[in-house]
Formats: sequence, structure tokens, C-alpha cells
Amino acid sequence: MTDETENLSFEEALVELEEIVTKLEAGELTLEESLALFERGQKLAALCNRQLDEASLRVEQLTADGEIVEL
Repeated sequence: MTDETENLSFEEALVELEEIVTKLEAGELTLEESLALFERGQKLAALCNRQLDEASLRVEQLTADGEIVEL
């Protein structure tokens, strides 16, 4: 991932990802524009998933007695 993507918060990445989905669903882009947005969306989705995994791990680590609590 690019440094630019790495510096986004979860919320920022999610908003941008939602905007990309809206643009792609509209179907008004060229093939090249669509591919570029799709690639950016893939990077953003991976970032969001990684941040969610990290947050889940932190919650698990914060629970009493090391017990894993499903949310």
C-alpha cells in the first residue's frame, strides 16, 4: 500500500471506499478510470480489514483474564 493510503484513518478510508463504489456503480467511467478506482478500492478495503483485525485483537487483549470475548 502507498504511504498515502497507510496514513488514512479507518473512517477516512471507509468514506473514500464508499465514494468509489458509488462512482463504479454509476457506470459512467471509462475502462481505465474504472480499473484505477477498483485498484484504489482494493487497497482501501485491505486497509480497513487490517485496521478492524488490529482493533479486534486489542479488544481481545484488554478483556479480563485473557479470555476471548466474542463481540
